[in-house]
Amino acid sequence: MWKTLFTFAVHLKTKPFLSMNQYETIFILTPVLSDEQVKEAVGKFEKFLNDRGSKMIHQESWGLRKLAYPIQKKTTGFYHLFEFQADPTVIASFEVEFKRDERVLRFLTVKLDKHAMAFNQSRRVKKGAAEPVNEGGEA
Repeated sequence: MWKTLFTFAVHLKTKPFLSMNQYETIFILTPVLSDEQVKEAVGKFEKFLNDRGSKMIHQESWGLRKLAYPIQKKTTGFYHLFEFQADPTVIASFEVEFKRDERVLRFLTVKLDKHAMAFNQSRRVKKGAAEPVNEGGEA
């Protein structure tokens, strides 16, 4: 019996049964970056999540937008959104990565509840349904 409990405890440490929560992160990159540098920075954060077993659900680049107030004497920034599923222990180290990267002006990570997940899903469906119509109309 003790061997079974010990094996179970070891299994818990190596593969926790924690449920993966769904999160949304929006971060703002400095406007002095080129498009290639923005893609490299976004790729770095995406790779960070993938390396830690997170599942990317959706990501959007909102492009260069005006800030509500100046941050580090900058009035614009490149906005990017990640929606992903991750183990709760990953979030703290993910936010440390944002703090260490001087290209990031601001970031915010929130845990999504079931209503926010449903809203985001319906928004993606509406946006996905609208995009092909616009592309087909322009072509």
